[in-house]
Amino acid sequence: MLQKKRRQYNKEFKESAVKLVIEQNYKISEASRNLDIPKSALSRWVIAARGDNQSPESADIEKLQLELKQSCKEATRLRMERDILKKALGPSLPTIRTKISIY
Repeated sequence: MLQKKRRQYNKEFKESAVKLVIEQNYKISEASRNLDIPKSALSRWVIAARGDNQSPESADIEKLQLELKQSCKEATRLRMERDILKKALGPSLPTIRTKISIY
């Protein structure tokens, strides 16, 4: 029985194939058919590439999540400072409410 020789692909070929899918929005099936490579192999390469290099969208999302977390921490700190100042000033400063009549 004859066995098929397993094809090996160099790094440059794999990177260019992955770029077709990620950057140029080719479907994996379409790119694999055009390049004459197994669909499963290209799928593995794309998954590995996406795991190593995050897409710009996910990097933006992570940046926004970090900003949100920092803003929440700052808001909590500011609320605490406000409450401390309110307690420290307490009833010593009367609140002045005046009614202004307009003629």
